[in-house]
Formats: sequence, structure tokens, C-alpha cells
Amino acid sequence: MSKALFITEKPSVAAEFAKALKINGRKSDGFIESDKAVVTWCVGHLVTMSYPEKYDVKLKKWSLSTLPFLPKTYKYEVIDGVKKQFNIVKSQLIREDIDRIYVCTDSGREGEYIYRLVDEMSGRPNKQKRRVWIDSQTEEEIIRGVKEAKDLSEYDNLSEAAYLRAKEDYLMGINFSRLLSLVYGKTVSNYLGKNYIVIAVGRVMSCVLGMVVQREREVRDFVVTPFYRIMASFKVDEESKYDGEWKAVEGSEYFESPMLYNEGGFKTQDMAEKLISDLRDSSIDGKVVVESITKKKENKNAPLLFNLAEIQNECSKKFKINPEQTLGHIQALYEKKMLTYPRTDARVLSTAVAKEINKNLKKLTNFNGDLEIKNIAENILDKRWFSNIAKTKYVDDSKVTDHYAIIPTGEGLQSYMALKDIQKKIYNLVLRRFLSIFYPPAVYSKVSVITKIDKERFFTSDKVCVEIGYLEVLKPDNDSYDSENKNMKFLSTLKKGQSVDLDDLIVKEGKTSPPKRFTTGSIIIAMENAGKLIEDEELREHIKGSGIGTSATRSGILTKLEKIEYIKSNNKTQVVMPTLLGEIIYDVVRNSIPTLLNPELTASWEKGLTMVTQSEIEGTIYMDKLENYIIKNTDRVLKLNNGLRLVNHFDMISSFYKNPQTGAE
Repeated sequence: MSKALFITEKPSVAAEFAKALKINGRKSDGFIESDKAVVTWCVGHLVTMSYPEKYDVKLKKWSLSTLPFLPKTYKYEVIDGVKKQFNIVKSQLIREDIDRIYVCTDSGREGEYIYRLVDEMSGRPNKQKRRVWIDSQTEEEIIRGVKEAKDLSEYDNLSEAAYLRAKEDYLMGINFSRLLSLVYGKTVSNYLGKNYIVIAVGRVMSCVLGMVVQREREVRDFVVTPFYRIMASFKVDEESKYDGEWKAVEGSEYFESPMLYNEGGFKTQDMAEKLISDLRDSSIDGKVVVESITKKKENKNAPLLFNLAEIQNECSKKFKINPEQTLGHIQALYEKKMLTYPRTDARVLSTAVAKEINKNLKKLTNFNGDLEIKNIAENILDKRWFSNIAKTKYVDDSKVTDHYAIIPTGEGLQSYMALKDIQKKIYNLVLRRFLSIFYPPAVYSKVSVITKIDKERFFTSDKVCVEIGYLEVLKPDNDSYDSENKNMKFLSTLKKGQSVDLDDLIVKEGKTSPPKRFTTGSIIIAMENAGKLIEDEELREHIKGSGIGTSATRSGILTKLEKIEYIKSNNKTQVVMPTLLGEIIYDVVRNSIPTLLNPELTASWEKGLTMVTQSEIEGTIYMDKLENYIIKNTDRVLKLNNGLRLVNHFDMISSFYKNPQTGAE
């Protein structure tokens, strides 16, 4: 009797598939078997690319004469520590009674690569192969995924992109690490008093190191610049006063003047004092005029849902944990069926999911971990606020590629009380963000007043939340709900053309602030946006293209950079800084293969992989560009002779570190 074979990425996932599909068979070493099906599993990667010495033993010794290394055909091998499980999986794949294979590895590029390598190393058995693509590990989703599984060949482009990504990292890492280590390694080692230092280089890794070092140098080079603002105090009567800030807008005596630092301040205090004197002289009997008053209401909608980068940034800020820790906790919540697939770039839902989102909400009414959450979910259902969600910005099929945003499934709630405290906090973050999108917008009442003295204008504004809306769910620290704001009520009574008293004019000194160092969270956001740290989340969503790395790899890059001691992060603040070694490596790369530090170029490699996935370009074109890039830069470095000049750079850098031998500050 023929059987179906299900191959998952982890043993825990295999257990969920066996349970959902009712494969209640005997548990053997490395697989579960019933009379109709077999479930087996990988343990992450089982196969890897072979080192150069497997092509030719002479390549074990690093030599400039053997670079660049560009094999015509790539070799792969089973990873030593997992050979036993590989052989178990292979034996299932080639069994004569197995006629259908369901690929159930993680639904993404890396999961595809894990299976394809196993398939290749098992001789590519000629059997029916179908791809299971799921967004959560709930029983319902597993059953749907198996039922709707597509022929594996439909994912061939994704597989090709996965192979290309691996070849790219392999070729850049091996060629450029060997090249720079051979050319500059001795110089760096001698400078630091070490026996031998390998210069580790990577497509994404070097770019991220560059972002950290460049930001550190911006902070160091920053010079505080004072500027001088003018503030006015206006009086309507003894009880009612308000403040205004001068701006050199069109019509001002100083509009676009070179004496200004910016629209709101002068470069020197003397100029600010002179304007104050002129304004006092020009106000007749101390009377000035309210030129305009504007009242309007503003709606503010709930933020978009979490993708992996956003939740990593949020957890770095709120809980002071790094992105790798956040991913570990979210992965655990995914495996407990509580959250959907975490390695996603999307911050919206698909139309198909939106149609049945009331099911998630209904399940959340059984949540006993927080009575308030239960009540919020019931309120959304009672008022049917979910019914129009498909017409909002939170649903957009064009912004969903492999997976939609991270949301609660409504399942696994019985596991909540047993979760670690940090996992409860992260789950609650996702839960409240999800529920908030169904609530009405928060409504703010805003009053803007312009008070005129001669040709100069002073600006006053105040804003207060009058309808709490979604803030009831999110409860952000920086949004006050105060419909009884006295200042707001007073400003609202002012009239256009009204005469008020000029009570006082003062100069306030301001100072420019240095750029902020990256945190472990903000650098993930910068990587997602090709090197730009864009604070405004709506703007981030509009300009988003292919970033540096992927949602699945970004935290791992940071971890690797810390492990090889190129960067360090503060556990309490999560601030990221380079080490002396990291800065030295940065200068080596900047003076040899500077394009490796270019975020836009690094992002373009990732975009190229996306284009291969979407059949927009052939994989051979991508590979030709990659090989030409490596050949060109290898040739360039071999012609350079700048080792001694680099030592001068190292001397300049080391002055910022107390102990040049260790890079400690």
C-alpha cells in the first residue's frame, strides 16, 4: 500500500503535523509512521556547501594565486553533527512504498532551501512532490495547507533564489575574506599585537558594520551648535495668558536671512536681542493682534500590524532585549500555535485572511490571561467592527509576499499562564496591536493661533485627545486623554483680529543634538529600509523596497558581528557601538572594496533575488553579475598598495579607545 511522506523542519513541528493529520502510528527513531503516512523531520539545515578544499586539496592553503575561487559546479555535503537524521530522512524519501512527498519545511526561502538540498543529496527521487505553505501551526491551518498543497515545481523560482543567495554569501565570504586577510591581515595583526587575524567579510555583514561605524563617527565628529529662539508671552486678562514662538516665515523681515540658523532661530544672541528690541518699539501701547485662529479635528488611526522588524524594534525599546532574543521568543509562541509565522516583512493582512478574521476574534473571547483583552475582543464582535476591515489600510494583498503580518491565532491560550514573563509581554504586545486595528480612530481637537507683531508672527498650538478610540486598547505612554484641558479651552475662545497685550519677550538658547547611536532594534529598522533609520512608520511603509538582508537573517547578522567582536551592544540600553577591531576592519574594507559598505548596493542584491523569485530576471544573469563583481574587486585589491597608509587611519581610530589591544573604551 502506497503512503504519503511529510517532511518538516523540526521535530516539534512534525509532532503538530502528526497530531493535526491524525497520523497515530508508531514512533521510530527519527520518524512517525502509520498505515497511511510517514512524518519525518530535518533539524534545521542537514546539508551545506563544501569548503574549497573539497574541490582541490591545494585550496586548503590560502593563497592569492588561487583567487578568485569561482567553481563551475558547486559541491554540497551532509553536516557532520546531523548525518544520522539526514540518513533517516533520505531512507524515507527513497522508500518504494512512498509515492507522495509533502514538503512542510518553513514557508519561506530558507525553508525551501533546506528541503531542496536534502532532496538533491538523496538523488532527487522521482515521486509526486507537493509544497505545504502555512501561516501558523494551528490544526485548521495545517489541514488547509495540506489540502491546498501545490506542486513543488511551482516554487522552483523561490528555490533558485535560495541557491543563488547561498552561492552569493559563499563566494563573497570565501573570496573577499581570504583576499583581505592575505593582503591586510599581517598589517592588522601587527598593529593589534595579535598572532594572526582573519578579516571576516560578508555581503550583509560588512554593510551593517559600516552603518554602525559611520554612525559612531558622526557622533564623534558632531559639534554642538547653539541657536537662539524668541518666545513671547501674550495676555488677554489677568487670568488668561498664552505663549507663542517666533518663526521667520514669508513676510518676516528675516525671511530666508543668512543670519538665521533655521526658520525658528538666529545664529547669534545679539541678533535675537535686536529683534526683541525692535518688536517692543513697534507694538503700540504693548498691544498686538491675533491674526488668525484655526480649529480642526484630526483623526489618528491605529498603527499597522507587526512584522518581524517592527516587533524586534519595539522589544528592544520596551524590554531591552536584542532582536535574536525577540525572534527566539516569537518563534516559541509560533510553535505553541499562539502567533502566526514570525519571519514576515508584511505589516498587513491578506484579503482571504480578513474575510475570516472574526474567527480569531471569537477564539480570543476565551482568553483568561487578561479580562480586559477578553472584553475588548467581545466589544469588537458585538459592534461588528471587523466587518469592514478589508476596506482599510490593514488589508492589502499587494503588500503580502510570502506571509501576512504577525497576529494572534486565538489558539494555544491554555499555554499562556505557563509562558515565561517576557513571552507574555511580547504576546500581549502583538495581541493589543492586532485588536487596536478594529477600533475607531482617536480624535484630536487642535487649535492653532498666529499672533502678529508688526511684520513678525508668533505661533501657538495645542492639541488634546477628545475621543480615545483605539488608544483604549494600546494605552500608549505619550498620548494623553484629557478633554478638560484648560489651556485648550481658553485658546478656543480667541477671535481673529482680537487685540491682546504683549506681556513679555525672551530669548531661549537651543542646542543642536548629535545623531543617535543605533540600538539593536533601530538598526533592524534601518536594515529593512536599506540603511535609512526612518522614524515615521507610515513613511517607512510607503518607501519600503528590498532592504539589507531578510526578516529571517537580520538578527543573526548582528549576533555574528558581536560574536566576532566587530560590534558590541549594551544589555541595559541596547545601544550598538563598534569595537576598535570593528573600526579597523571597516577602514580596511573602505579602502579596498568600498562598495561592500554601500546599503543601496547591498539592498540591490536582495532585490535581484526577489526578481529571480518573481521570474523578472533569469538566475544566470544574476550569477554573471555576481561573478563579475568578485573578479573586478579581486583584481582591484591586488593592484592596491595602501597598507602603510592604513596604519595612519588605525592610529587615529585607536585614540578613542583606552586599550588598543582589546578595543575597550
